[in-house]
This record gives sequence, C-alpha cells and structure tokens, in this order.
Amino acid sequence: MTLLIKNGHVIDPDTKADEVMDLLIEDDTIVKRDKKIEEKADKVIDASGLYVMPGFIDMHVHLRDPGQEAKETVVTGSKAAARGGFTTILAMPNTRPVVDNPDVVQYVHQKAKNLGAIHVLQVGAITKGQKGEELADIEGMVAAGSPAISEDGKSVMNTKLLRDAMKVAARLNIPVLSHCEDINLVEGGVVNADDHGKKMGFRGITNSVEDVIIARDIMVANDTKASLHLCHCSTKDSVKMVALAKQEGIHVTAEVCPHHFILTSDDIVSDDANYKMNPPLRTKADVEALKEGLKSGIMDVISTDHAPHTEEEKSAGIRRAPFGIVGLETVAALTYTELVLEKYLTPMQMAEKMSYNPSKILGLDKGSLAVGKKADIVLFDPNVTYKIDKTKFWSKGKNTPFDGRTVTGMVKTTIVDGRVAYDSKMDRQ
Repeated sequence: MTLLIKNGHVIDPDTKADEVMDLLIEDDTIVKRDKKIEEKADKVIDASGLYVMPGFIDMHVHLRDPGQEAKETVVTGSKAAARGGFTTILAMPNTRPVVDNPDVVQYVHQKAKNLGAIHVLQVGAITKGQKGEELADIEGMVAAGSPAISEDGKSVMNTKLLRDAMKVAARLNIPVLSHCEDINLVEGGVVNADDHGKKMGFRGITNSVEDVIIARDIMVANDTKASLHLCHCSTKDSVKMVALAKQEGIHVTAEVCPHHFILTSDDIVSDDANYKMNPPLRTKADVEALKEGLKSGIMDVISTDHAPHTEEEKSAGIRRAPFGIVGLETVAALTYTELVLEKYLTPMQMAEKMSYNPSKILGLDKGSLAVGKKADIVLFDPNVTYKIDKTKFWSKGKNTPFDGRTVTGMVKTTIVDGRVAYDSKMDRQ
C-alpha cells in the first residue's frame, strides 16, 4: 500500500527539515520526500496547514496491564497514545505481577502486537517484585525486548544494589530510568511542602525527597558509566544538577511532564485528587526553572507519566487517593500552548523533546522523517483552539487537572508503520 501526505509543514529534527513538503510512503517506509510528489498513491492525505512531525515517543507510561485492567490495558492505553500522537510508548513495570522476568515482557509485547494501535515497549524492573532486595533478571528481559530498566513508582534505596544494576545496564547498553524519591524523607506527605499546602491542612513533600536521590543516582552513574535518565523532574535544583552532570561528562538525561512545567501547588484550591501526583506540584520558581531547562536543552525530554486510576479511587480526596494523573491525550496540546506559543520552544524543539531525543536515549531507529525510515508520523494542527474534554478520552483514566482548560494545537492523524492508527474523525462527537 502507498500513502501520500501532501502539503504538510515537515518538522524533522534528524535532517533539520523545516518547510512545506510531500511525503510518499510505501508499506511501512518513507520512500520519497520532496516539494511536490506527483506519484499516484492508494491513499492521499492533504496536510495543508498541519505540522508533519516524527511520531511522538513517550518514555514514561503506566498501562496497568497485567493486573489492574480496570484502570487501563495495553489496548486502551495504546489507543489513547495514538490519539495523543504517540507511535511508541514505554510501559513501566509496576504492574501486578511486577514485570521482573522475560515472560511478562513477552506477554505485554505480544498483546500490543496483536491488539494494540502502536509500538509498546515494556520496561523491566530493577529488582524482583520491586522489593529492593535482589536484582531481577535484567539480561533475560533485555533479550526479550526491554529497552530499559526502572523501579518506577519508587527508588532502589539500597545504593549497592542500584550500583550493581547500573553495571549490568552499562554492559548491556541500556538506560536506567530513575524515579527519584527518598522514601525515608516522605513522612506521609501528599502535596508540596509549602505554605499553601499547610493552609489546606496537607502534609508536605519537600524538594529534598527528590533532590537527594537525583544527586545519588548521578554519582552512581558516574562510577558505573551507565546511562541515567531521570524521570518526572519537578524541582529547580534538578535542573542545576543535570546541567552540572552534563558539564562533567556524565551520561545523564532528564524528562519533564506537562503538569510540572505548567501547574503549581497554588493551583490546588480544593480537596481534588486530580491534583495529586508524585512528585507533587511545586512552586512558581520550580516551574520557571523547568521551563528554562527545557528551553536551554538541559532537560531533554517531555514525557507524560500517564498514570490512570479509577474514578472511585480518585474521588477519595487528596489524603487517601493514589498519586497520578493521565497525560497521553493532552501532552501535545499543552506543550504547544504553554511552551511553543509562549516562546520557550520552537516547533522543532518540541519534536526533538517528544520524539528525536527519546529515540536517541533509547537507541531506537525512530524519531526521523528521513527517506528510508519507518513511517511513524504525527500530523499536528497548530491553529485549532478548544477546551480539553476528559469525557472524550480514549484512556480508561479520566483523572486530569486539565479538564476544561483552553488549549491550542490538536493531533489530527497518527500514522504507525505506514498505516493510520488514529484520525480525529474517529473521536466521539
């Protein structure tokens, strides 16, 4: 099958293309890119007025499958991801059972291949059962297709065990995705430790809960020569430490989520657990530092930390509800609205942080619209303005603080391996 994308504004960080061009796709591969392609095609998409970008790659997604399918599944999560412009996502291992062996990795990959809309890559746990006592079968999981390891949802508090894992990761040439949280410092906190949280009567989580582990993990990565990727950074000092580590030649990259570069703890005005996430919403100073870090290139990636929960769970209030919000279907619009339109990022930098940089960190042959590359593509409309409506989400999770927020920019079409995985006409009207 041939697919021709006409008149789109191609934004490709790999080749630095930034102009209106046509793309011709045969089966799953881009075979031609030119100003005007005259060849006939089985399907033609008019992309006039749209950005044509390499398909987004989310390095941080919770699919809840296996074990918590009431919250999300490989199928519903991958469909939500396609609606958000993602052609590849990484699934975190804190499922039930934990993804700590090749069999569970293969289960997720096979289910995604048979039933999913996009590429799903299952991350392996660092320790067995995520108990922090002994290493999981890292080599076996990597052989089964895991692109990285992570203890996400918690930190490996035993530093020697973490060092052993990083040695294995360095030998296997895979990154370690680090959730930075010193559990001994949390002390029952549920929001940021600041005056606003105190006034509302909530226990606070200090910046040091995150920063202490960031510092530790950077030092261990330096010792082991492992590639360290810091998940969902939320503090101003995380930006400083990443900058310093890069100056010292340490292999460290970092991601920021939209809720952390948009919202502050002051946005919590009621006992609404849709504003409860881990790490928590921080201060204006932290938000500004994160945005500047993204702008300068210190912070490499924009991810979602998509964390679906049931409505019942999230209705329990901030003290008792689980941490986490969904993000797959809102991240592109939020990034464009809050960072591109506000001149923190260019459209090219948006594509870098949502596609090209993740592909390089993970060693994937993706994030490019060059001839010969696989046709993983997103068509993004930068002109449409609308309100986010959680009732239209394809994810099972509706837990978002952004419901009703006015944004500009919408994913119109997502193409995976040359086939349309999502078109906005599919949406519930």
